[in-house]
Amino acid sequence: MSAQDNRYEKRALAAASGPVRTLIVDDSRTMRGLIRSVLERDPRIEVVAEAGGASEARDAVNAHQPHVMTLDIEMPSMSGLEFLDRLMRHRPMPVVMVSTLTKAGSAIAIEALAKGAVECIQKPTIGQSGAPFAGLADILVAAANARIKLPTSMAPPRPVSQSGRQFQRMCLLGGSTGAVDAIEQILARFPADCPPTLITQHMPEPFLASFAARLNPIVAPTVRLARDGDELRHGEVLIAPGGAYHLNMQPGFGRRVSLFEGPKVSGHRPSVDSMFQSACHLGDQIVAGILTGMGRDGAEGMANLRSKGAITLGQSRESCVVFGMPRMAGEMDGVDQWVDLDAFGDALLKAAETPVGAKPR
Repeated sequence: MSAQDNRYEKRALAAASGPVRTLIVDDSRTMRGLIRSVLERDPRIEVVAEAGGASEARDAVNAHQPHVMTLDIEMPSMSGLEFLDRLMRHRPMPVVMVSTLTKAGSAIAIEALAKGAVECIQKPTIGQSGAPFAGLADILVAAANARIKLPTSMAPPRPVSQSGRQFQRMCLLGGSTGAVDAIEQILARFPADCPPTLITQHMPEPFLASFAARLNPIVAPTVRLARDGDELRHGEVLIAPGGAYHLNMQPGFGRRVSLFEGPKVSGHRPSVDSMFQSACHLGDQIVAGILTGMGRDGAEGMANLRSKGAITLGQSRESCVVFGMPRMAGEMDGVDQWVDLDAFGDALLKAAETPVGAKPR
């Protein structure tokens, strides 16, 4: 067992044995108080300390040994992103970022997720409907048991601009907690003439725009938010824009997408289940992958896709930050093959070369 795995096992056992010890880090006393008031209603959470900045947070980590931390992105003296970077190098632990929905805040939030933060949630806004920080306790409980990605000094190799391979199937990918980094690693393996690809990732609408903007210049394919009526093309990766819309395949046997305005599906909008279910009529033209994430979104849709002839890949337990969505897909007999994250991109490409109507050997 590696030192990282040993730390993970000890932390997971500690978190499972009692309330999740939580540190709240935010420069606003009012915001810290609001987060504390929400968390203290849940018996699964114990708020062990608060901190108003990076130095206080460092001292609190050493003094209180929290299982998980909420971390503000915009703080004086040292930004949340800089503190996260130092924390992950010296004392890696689960961190949930708390961000405003400004353009700058959303871009930094995506960078934080790529650097190892487990999840990012939005701060409440004036006129926001629903309770502030709804679902935060569930996120922290899951995060306390998450596998934390340690930063690496080497960037993934940039793929060749053109592969010349004959991709015969479309790729559909769905993910949630921990999948920002996973998707980045997968697309780093995609060539400029990659299979037509759709991605549904659970994030607020502004975060998804920042996610697409971050990916497009660092991978070979074109990456952008999907628009209603877009035709799927080789070399393009379309990301669900979120907000009021799911990203679906249009009915019929063409290769166009629709932005479907509707209620949440499997607890989410955009929903992986909505995307997968909408592609069932194209089953044997599809390769579907389900990535790290909380809950069960995508499990039923993936099982249905598999029954229609799709090739289905699930991210392995060992390489998931949170083995929730893939586990549920496996329990519903929706997974053809389990694949580690570092091999997932290549596995998708190989499966996409499989002729329509055939299964890989």
